[in-house]
Amino acid sequence: MRRFLIVLVCVACGYCGGQSPTGPTPGPPPTTPPPSQPPAGPQTFVGAGDIAMCDVNSVATAALLDSIGGYVFTLGDNAYFRGSREEFRNCYDNTWGRHKGRTFPVPGNHEYMSAGAQPYFEYFGEVASGPTGEGYYSFEVGDWHAVALNSNIPVSAGSGQAAWLRNDLMTTRARCTIAYWHHPLFTSGPDGDTQSMRDLWRILYEFNADIILNAHEHMYERFAPQDPDGRTDTARGIRQFIAGTGGAFLYQPATLHPNSEQRISSFGVLKLTLSSERYQWEFVPVAGGAVDGGAGTCH
Repeated sequence: MRRFLIVLVCVACGYCGGQSPTGPTPGPPPTTPPPSQPPAGPQTFVGAGDIAMCDVNSVATAALLDSIGGYVFTLGDNAYFRGSREEFRNCYDNTWGRHKGRTFPVPGNHEYMSAGAQPYFEYFGEVASGPTGEGYYSFEVGDWHAVALNSNIPVSAGSGQAAWLRNDLMTTRARCTIAYWHHPLFTSGPDGDTQSMRDLWRILYEFNADIILNAHEHMYERFAPQDPDGRTDTARGIRQFIAGTGGAFLYQPATLHPNSEQRISSFGVLKLTLSSERYQWEFVPVAGGAVDGGAGTCH
């Protein structure tokens, strides 16, 4: 049985164009969800965002998950273009959906092109709703505390989500913390920085969070540890990753952002290995793509 608390986050962006969808071929049978009591030792946390367009790209990234165990995260814009019931059924369910039993999702702006992101909440069920029904929640991944937020709803310092986040971080006993949502505060991609996420960054920084994961930009990017104002901070800084590489058409970097250490425009998934005091990362591309990897320690 999953252990989780729950809550929600959102921010809207414009419509992204693309090719007309074609139905993907069925994948292998569903994988086994993680046990109710995870085994001791390092845990795998793997995923991406900007995923299912009913084409070969989401088929290819879902195939990567077939050979990677552990927990799966999604970073929003899970089913293009409107997050409708039909798109979840026809585009997501027979690709990434075969790992639904071990998936901890967050919504993106495209889910909110359907009223209230209702098809998203219906598809993922209780785990996606969170304790308030607004789509933000927390859970444990081995020795790590994981926080799933919703960048499409109010995220200011005075919001209900911010109050929940502060309380959640005050009560966890975990040394290491990872947080994830759709819209990145920092990015070298064409959509630019989402300044509204800075208040949640400040709370996470205050409580010594270690990693933040985002998507929205259809590319991979890794940043050096930094503070909420984008200054290098090797002592307490948070390392941010963007992994909008799940299947939607790719972007190229627009402007090199300070502290950006790596940028890759390839389809793939971000695989994290979370240990009691450290973490390793690996960008796993589909065949022929560029790779990235490294390690860090918890604060």
